Amino acid sequence: MQETSAEAGAVRVLVVEDDPGIARSLVRGLDRAGYSAQSVGTGRAALAADPAPEVVLLDLGLPDLDGAEVCRLLRRRSDVVIIVVTARGEEGDRVSALDEGADDYLVKPFGLAELLARIRAVLRRTRPSEPELLRHGPLTVDLRTRKVSVGGDEIALTPKEFDILECLATDPGRVVTRQEILERAWDEHWYGPTKVLDVHMAALRRKLGLPGLVETVYGRGFRLGDVGRPA
Repeated sequence: MQETSAEAGAVRVLVVEDDPGIARSLVRGLDRAGYSAQSVGTGRAALAADPAPEVVLLDLGLPDLDGAEVCRLLRRRSDVVIIVVTARGEEGDRVSALDEGADDYLVKPFGLAELLARIRAVLRRTRPSEPELLRHGPLTVDLRTRKVSVGGDEIALTPKEFDILECLATDPGRVVTRQEILERAWDEHWYGPTKVLDVHMAALRRKLGLPGLVETVYGRGFRLGDVGRPA
């Protein structure tokens, strides 16, 4: 059975993965990150996907066709972005997949934040016109350089603080749950104390210096609010 999520105008991502648990997890994470995700469990289903995806996350260990063969067939028919996500980490497997047309190669296990970064990086290379700057009032977030500025002044953030801010700035005004931020900025399988998010959130608010920018929606999560000039 396919797991699907759809959002008008969102980049279409096809997850080709025969493990239902992994497929559901990836579709859920991609959906929360603003993509339109769908999953299939076989190579033949991937080749027959309709509508055609813009990004394919391809496992190599499929039950019907070898993933490298699926990669070759996909590449022969289109310029779709292909990122191999597999447990096979040997150099020979990497070389074979890249020679068959894969754009990137990610070895399991991996964190959702890294996967999303890989997708963004490949899309930047293949779609240079895609926006790389997120703006919200005086706040600017540069996804390529991972730099943040407020009112033109650059703000030094830690990698984790940037990841948290990116979660919020991707869709200003939308409430992002605590669990979603943990999954995207930390890892899908984060089992540590959730209070760690509060510590980083407090530091992020202090550095940004904009009261009301990062709003707490009690019982739900956080969002970017309307703000004026820096304090």
